[in-house]
Amino acid sequence: MASDMKPRSVQKGEIPSHVAENCGVSENACHGKCQSCYSDVKPFCAEVNGISSSIGSHADGKASKENRGACSFTSDRADALVEDIKGSVARSGHAESADPDGCLTAKNGSSMAVDDLPQEFEIEQAGATLQDLFFANDEEEDDSDWDPTSSLVLNRWFCLNCTMPNVDDTTHCLNCHELKGSALGGYDAFKTQIAQAALVSPDTELPPVSTAIGFDERMLLHSEVEVKPNPHPERPDRLRAIAASLAAAGIFPSKCALVPPREITKEELLMVHTTDHIESIEQTKNMLYSYFTSDTYANGHSACAAKLAAGLCADLASLIVSGRVHNGFAMVRPPGHHAGVKQAMGFCLHNNAAVAALAAKRAGAKKVLIVDWDVHHGNGTQEIFDGDSSVLYISLHRHEYGNFYPGTGAAHEVGILDGQGFSVNIPWSCGGVGDNDYIFAFQTIVLPIAAEFAPDITIISAGFDAARGDPLGCCDVTPMGYSIMTSMLTACSEGRLLVILEGGYNLRSISSSATEVVKVLVGDGSGFRSESAPSKEGLKTVLQVLKVQQQFWPVLGPTYASLQAQQGSVFSKSTSKGNELKKMKYSGGSGPFWWKFGSKRLLYNVLYESRRLRKIMGSREGRAIDFAEP
Repeated sequence: MASDMKPRSVQKGEIPSHVAENCGVSENACHGKCQSCYSDVKPFCAEVNGISSSIGSHADGKASKENRGACSFTSDRADALVEDIKGSVARSGHAESADPDGCLTAKNGSSMAVDDLPQEFEIEQAGATLQDLFFANDEEEDDSDWDPTSSLVLNRWFCLNCTMPNVDDTTHCLNCHELKGSALGGYDAFKTQIAQAALVSPDTELPPVSTAIGFDERMLLHSEVEVKPNPHPERPDRLRAIAASLAAAGIFPSKCALVPPREITKEELLMVHTTDHIESIEQTKNMLYSYFTSDTYANGHSACAAKLAAGLCADLASLIVSGRVHNGFAMVRPPGHHAGVKQAMGFCLHNNAAVAALAAKRAGAKKVLIVDWDVHHGNGTQEIFDGDSSVLYISLHRHEYGNFYPGTGAAHEVGILDGQGFSVNIPWSCGGVGDNDYIFAFQTIVLPIAAEFAPDITIISAGFDAARGDPLGCCDVTPMGYSIMTSMLTACSEGRLLVILEGGYNLRSISSSATEVVKVLVGDGSGFRSESAPSKEGLKTVLQVLKVQQQFWPVLGPTYASLQAQQGSVFSKSTSKGNELKKMKYSGGSGPFWWKFGSKRLLYNVLYESRRLRKIMGSREGRAIDFAEP
């Protein structure tokens, strides 16, 4: 959807005409505003890709249920988070490029400093994530029986750490407990050390290094320009926070080298995406802002940022396979695992992990393992390699029987044709999943299959939105949990490991989690536990996956039989009434019978469900609930 804005330049008296002769922008460009002629641009994705531009995003109501990617609230949050549906204060910013193509020029193959941009950006959503839950007005549904306006509170502020809204009279964020107005610092320290970092590339004569990092400041220019009611979670501060944490921990630049940035070539992208997809992203350079889906934005710098991200991932993979680098961390954005063969969606433009996997194969790798622990299923990566037996894709994600974004990734999705058995999905049935469930799944499914597959390189699609405190994932993985999973994967391909940043929207969570992962890469990580007792729901998911995958991976058979026989004693002893209450906050109650005919579940949870939860907590009579959505 295009929004009114001022064009960069329109000559006085000139009549804008959106044809190639006037402004050079194809009518097939993405939905947005042309920078040179101030005209609405036709939705490229809908006509060329054969899909609606409103389908398949984090914010899509028709492609996903209303609770996909969204977080339910605790009773304390419910007391305070009763807010104005229309009134809000939003901030956004935009920085101009230093060259006509929308990219700053890098000198000497290293990153250039870019002026800091305003930090907060917003989501536009149509039915699946945060703004939909707060601001949606679904005209197709009759909510005449719902009138909560008498309880609404008008003033609020947005947390700079996790972007969640809070009422004005609170001093700390009710989601992440961050102090109102506080922001993470330390990026300047990282910025000044970029020039001091050693550069490693196929052309350098430096001896092999242990760990390399891929980063370029031009990726910070990718941001949402259009002013929205609330900040967009995928924002430049995500990279700043991780970079600052790496510098503060003494990891960068003393313990790792820097990979010179380059933009991925069109020929390399054509191995993953269609020509139409690549051209649609390229055309965003000619527009002030545009949208591929309701929450997947682009500005004049986004095409450059996406090509830099893919180029860094490809070069890191090649360096690792060739032996010049032992392992690497691609600190990149925009993320990529939702980007499919012909569509951008879910904040993702180009599929960085897929580009890296194919670059590794060109460098000599015969088999590539991709482990995706982002809380959302990497539907794009699975689509790209669905029939490829040389790439094993394993994903651990929140699924909720298809009710969590993007809705794909069920256990029975195992690949097609020659690729059957080379897609392994571990779909959690509820929120709140933590370290024990993830580590148990690694021990019983991921590691046995990976050992049987024997990859030449392992790529981690490392989204940190399953981390504790993330506003979209609402799970409970700790930085130590991510460290343990990374340690477990180092043995899969003799330590040849590439970690690629995907999601993660709580700045403190992603910075601490990413730092613990990189500590493992540089050899400073702690050991991992050998025993992990799963939750009841986690064990059910693992058994479901084992039952499906044992026909393709016979090594799983004994584990499946053993767990079936002793599943009553494998449950975590910590599962109690308190844990059930904790689970309740992530799923909500069933609601009154008329709830199914309305679209305001969040308001129901805020105004009514939290009261019931408090009564249960007060009487300590918590009951187990069914986590499957109706």
